[in-house]
Amino acid sequence: MIATNLAQSVDAASDINSAYDTNVKYLLADKQILSRILKYTVDEFRNMDFEDIIGCIGDDIEIGTRPVDAGLSNLGRVKGTLTEDNIPGEGMIFYDIRFTAYYSKNEMKILINIEAQRSSDSGKLGYHLENRIIFYLARMVSAQKQTEFFHSDFDNLKKVRSIWICMDHGETEDSIEEINFDRKTVFGNKKNSYSVDLMKGIIVNIRNRKNENSNNVLIAMLEELVSEKDAAEKQRILAEEYGMIMTTELEGRIQLMCNWSQSIEARALKTGMEKGIEKGIEKGIAEERVAAIGRMIRANATKAQIISYGYTEAEYMEAENALYVNV
Repeated sequence: MIATNLAQSVDAASDINSAYDTNVKYLLADKQILSRILKYTVDEFRNMDFEDIIGCIGDDIEIGTRPVDAGLSNLGRVKGTLTEDNIPGEGMIFYDIRFTAYYSKNEMKILINIEAQRSSDSGKLGYHLENRIIFYLARMVSAQKQTEFFHSDFDNLKKVRSIWICMDHGETEDSIEEINFDRKTVFGNKKNSYSVDLMKGIIVNIRNRKNENSNNVLIAMLEELVSEKDAAEKQRILAEEYGMIMTTELEGRIQLMCNWSQSIEARALKTGMEKGIEKGIEKGIAEERVAAIGRMIRANATKAQIISYGYTEAEYMEAENALYVNV
């Protein structure tokens, strides 16, 4: 269960990078941001207004801290209660964000999962992200047994959508991709009247650096969210260019994420300096050991004696070569 308290979400993070990632997920789970993700990635919501999409996020999903301003009580953060998927014999996985949305007059359900992915590089991950997405989709379908359908009522399966926001792409690699079933007749003239639209994975590739806004509205907005701009500038852009209402929690999430980003940069700088100092110390110790061997050689100590003091063969050779050079 995702905690409703901001302090709990920060305390749960064991390190500074983990805390930053956690706050990105909470920021993405704000219903105003979710409404824009749904509009531009899920076909059923494409022609709807943001306010109407917010209304499609069902009552079965708990809402986090509500805005202070009157009339904005439906703009808070989504708190997913089913982020853990544990099926006996299949192991346990955790979803970043998981919720139910409803569409049409019949209130048809769509089960939605959103993942914030720092890297999509198979070399770093050790697997291809597409395979993980398929696995998540399959689990979202199989988990519906005894919850959305019973026995052999397979027509009661609900659509599942897994949306992956990948943040490590280059200047010209902003894109949105879809992974889904492709039904086709490979022999004969049979016409397929039943649409297979149960599972769909969506990959939203945003750029880690950019000189200009993406031509895609959703990607441009997400790039602003994770950009290096300060909190005040992000809030201004989201309000003026993307029509968002700056609720207390949304402002707080943006501010906190910016703070974590600055802390990460400071930590990286400090770490770099510390590593430089460590290397300098190590180099000084190594040079002093070689110099000490040189002094023992000049004092007529034998090689065996010097090695017995804990020095290495390589250090002895280096000291001996240095003496010959300086003769």
